[in-house]
Amino acid sequence: MLKYVLDIVDLLDDPGADGKRVAAYLDSVAGADGSGAQVTTVTGEKGSTDFVQVRVPGRTGRGSGGSSRTLGVVGRLGGVGARPEMTGLVSDADGAIAALATAAKLLDMRRRGDVLDGDVIVATHICPNAPTAPHDPVPFMDSPVDIATMNRHEVTDEMEAVLSIDTTKGNRIINHKGLALSPTVKEGWVLKVAEQLGELLAVVTGEPLVTYPVTTQDITPYGNGVHHINSILQPATATAAPVVGLAITSAAAVPGCQTGASHETDIAAAARFAVETAKAYGGGRLEFHDAPEFDRLVSRYGSLAHLQTLGRTSQES
Repeated sequence: MLKYVLDIVDLLDDPGADGKRVAAYLDSVAGADGSGAQVTTVTGEKGSTDFVQVRVPGRTGRGSGGSSRTLGVVGRLGGVGARPEMTGLVSDADGAIAALATAAKLLDMRRRGDVLDGDVIVATHICPNAPTAPHDPVPFMDSPVDIATMNRHEVTDEMEAVLSIDTTKGNRIINHKGLALSPTVKEGWVLKVAEQLGELLAVVTGEPLVTYPVTTQDITPYGNGVHHINSILQPATATAAPVVGLAITSAAAVPGCQTGASHETDIAAAARFAVETAKAYGGGRLEFHDAPEFDRLVSRYGSLAHLQTLGRTSQES
């Protein structure tokens, strides 16, 4: 996996990095069939970015009429670079690198004949000159487009569960270098940490499971004026599927716009976890949440889906 991470770091650590170059790289990995990567350029008030989406077909995946489930892997970030303010690849790029390394590995496995049961949809975006934004305790990366636009291009109705990977170093909450797993979030509910995912992460990293707290603020959409740890769980505002955040973390608070702060081995571990999750989820051996318990919660306490919206304004309340 580290090979793919290093290739993608080299590809993205470039002022001219864009979605077409990424798609060409994935095509080269996929072999004769190509990757089928779709690149969409979207322009916002603060610039433009290239969304890249790849579907890796499974042996009995939904795309071919099969019954195996589809996993979504989302590389969440503001941008891979903050030029001209910062020179080089920024820490915030880790989510994109991990997602693209996941896609590359899965495509290469498929070329060799190791085909997973279910389809895997990988999505992220590439912007080498994204803006920065003030945030406590350290500055964040901003994005040329808003979160709703990101979700439209990165979260699809076909995803039956979503693993969202994001650098989560700009805080004093997760004082651990490596990876940390969030509780499952579904339709406004913060559920228990998925035990099977936790066990798998411990196996992949060879270290005890590390989790992190998720607040109600974190699972509401950006733009409502409240504090969010970062955008790692923003996909949960755009889908009814269960979403889990895989945070790439540090023991000290690191700005998302900082260069020289990406740790390739941690990114590779995140991508390996995504691949192993795809194997087990598509194969029906792993669940992101306890479906009967979720139904009982909703039956007893009602829907919390309103937390997936911007809610009422102060004038309306």
